[in-house]
Amino acid sequence: MPADSIEILMVEDNPGDIELTRQALVDGKLRNNFHVVEDGEAALDFLYTRGEYQDAPRPDLILLDLNLPKLNGREVLADIKSNQDLLTIPVVILSSSDDAHDVQEAYSLNANSFVTKPVRVEDFLRVARAIEHFWVEIVKLPGH
Repeated sequence: MPADSIEILMVEDNPGDIELTRQALVDGKLRNNFHVVEDGEAALDFLYTRGEYQDAPRPDLILLDLNLPKLNGREVLADIKSNQDLLTIPVVILSSSDDAHDVQEAYSLNANSFVTKPVRVEDFLRVARAIEHFWVEIVKLPGH
């Protein structure tokens, strides 16, 4: 387990998916600070510490949905990966899509991984825990 807590930003507009992810991360017993924004504009405000997010911490990991209001996940991902200060933050696409075009496009925009959200609650919890396990316990994150 890492010595420091991990800052996780979830960009998701589905309250059910937010709650399931929160539950999986709490149940995982790993130390993290879980932040949620519900649209693409708010995600960029959080990342650039603008407006109500002026005191937001730099995320160590971003869980990003593709289908978001205001700015979609592809636009947010493109912005993150084109910014020298943000591009090292790992971005996991967590989407209901399993379309090959969406997967290819996400990787062409430099997503670090693409995970399709399972439909069943138990499977969703298992996947969220696996993402946390991999990105928090196994992988060495920048700045940690």
